[in-house]
Amino acid sequence: MSLWTKLKSLIRKPEPTKVVNWPDWEGILTTNPTLWEEAKQKATTDVLIATSVGGLLPMSLPESLLAVALTLRGAKVHILLCDEFLPACLNLQKIDIPETVIENYQLKTVKCKDCYQAGRKFYEPLGLQIHRYSELVSETEKEKAKAIAQTIPLTEIPAYCLNNWQIGEHAYAGALRYFASGNLENEPHSEVIVRRYFEGAILTAQATNNLLQQHQFEVACFNHGIYLPHGIIGEVCRQPHGDIQPVRVVNWNVAYRKKCFIFSHGDTYHQTMLSEPVETWSDLPWNETMEAQIIAYLRSRWSGSRDWIWFHEKPDAEIEKIAQEIGLDLTKPIIGLLTNVMWDAQLHYRANAFPNMLSWVLATIKYFSQRQDLQLLIRIHPAEIRGTLPSRQPLLPEINKVWSQLPPNVFIIPPESPVSTYAAMLQCDSVIIYGTKTGVELTSFGIPVIVGGEAWIKGKGITLDPPTPEAYFTTLDTLPLKQKLTSETLMRARKYAYHFFFRRMIPIKLMQPVPGKPPYRINVANLDQLLPSVDPGLDVICEGILTESPFIYPAEKLGIDD
Repeated sequence: MSLWTKLKSLIRKPEPTKVVNWPDWEGILTTNPTLWEEAKQKATTDVLIATSVGGLLPMSLPESLLAVALTLRGAKVHILLCDEFLPACLNLQKIDIPETVIENYQLKTVKCKDCYQAGRKFYEPLGLQIHRYSELVSETEKEKAKAIAQTIPLTEIPAYCLNNWQIGEHAYAGALRYFASGNLENEPHSEVIVRRYFEGAILTAQATNNLLQQHQFEVACFNHGIYLPHGIIGEVCRQPHGDIQPVRVVNWNVAYRKKCFIFSHGDTYHQTMLSEPVETWSDLPWNETMEAQIIAYLRSRWSGSRDWIWFHEKPDAEIEKIAQEIGLDLTKPIIGLLTNVMWDAQLHYRANAFPNMLSWVLATIKYFSQRQDLQLLIRIHPAEIRGTLPSRQPLLPEINKVWSQLPPNVFIIPPESPVSTYAAMLQCDSVIIYGTKTGVELTSFGIPVIVGGEAWIKGKGITLDPPTPEAYFTTLDTLPLKQKLTSETLMRARKYAYHFFFRRMIPIKLMQPVPGKPPYRINVANLDQLLPSVDPGLDVICEGILTESPFIYPAEKLGIDD
């Protein structure tokens, strides 16, 4: 045996890298290869799973599951992936990708390669058709996108439209998300970031429109529906350029309850939940069991025991303790105020009475400074520091810029406080919100809620919804209300809460909660588990995608699965 042969025998090949929570699709498909091949051959309805950002595991993992489940239900599934192509996207944050990397088009060396490889790992074992951004955009189109992004005046970018597509809005939203800030005034490198996101938005629009010219999709399904690239994909699908037929859009996101997801037709659920017809839930038959179920779940949210999204690690329910610390008098009328994260609130909701959340907060503090008969208790959202993207524009310093010393009747619970938001707000005469879903929960316990911005509870016949600043302050003039919600309104609130948490949040029993990110994995041992009639929630989702049926899980009939 030669020396080289001996050396080779001693060199061990590295073990394959195992990534926690990634599905072994190759192994799953081999449990019934005949079923899988026949399903692909019989598939007729063209469906686009527009994942794009393969490295975002919370979206790639469920969408790969959908790709398989839809194929087994007759869909001819196509996949869209960014192959190290876009100069910016929602998979970037300043906390780990500096501006210079984006400015110099260096993402391929630090981010894009791993992201694209992750997407390939999810989808290539399935043997479905994969479309790549770089194959959809010509060199001429790339040069044109760069030229537009470099020459359009910066102030015109947020409102820029291309072929009726809201290109600039999504580009600017992407830049805000990158900085995790409500505005870019204090970001010296913000212009180059906005322009890179703007360029990426134009490229995404071109790639999507070109893809729609090549294939006549029945529906396109993808995560979230806002930011870059998914907000742009939705824009183009809804109104493609030229003679192309519009493509029906389905958006989804991870829900709060474990194993649950929210799906919506046409647009992101942040918008569709605002306009959902009240008849969807107002006539829901009601009984004591359903009422007990929703109350038990809402109480569980105080600790997050039944959720995989929560912001209190160890909520302190001792409101007396925090009241003593900040000087709050529990014997006098208290009006609560709940905030959102600054950058998040601006992107998800269309402001009504006020242009943005900060102006609403400041105007409300000014009003209460003249109402010494009331105490204003502001709870700053814990997600400022515990969210997926910690805010780089926290609210308290913004308040301090205007109020170096708060009025004596205004108190603030900071985001890092362990006090339970629910415990604090249940002490209040009424609560004012901007866009938080907590309004759904508080009204279910009889607390009157005033909506200052846009929130899902708004317009449901449950809350006070002043449409203008004048109407808002007139509503505040009626405080304190000195009474809980009427029994009729309380029942209406609990019906909506049941609908929101149990019917719109669709459980997929095959998604198993696990520690880490994403907080779930696909618990599938063989392909047959993804066939129709095995997982009721998955059936509701696939049926909605394929036939446009409502994304409503009939929990009142099938029960609550936690």
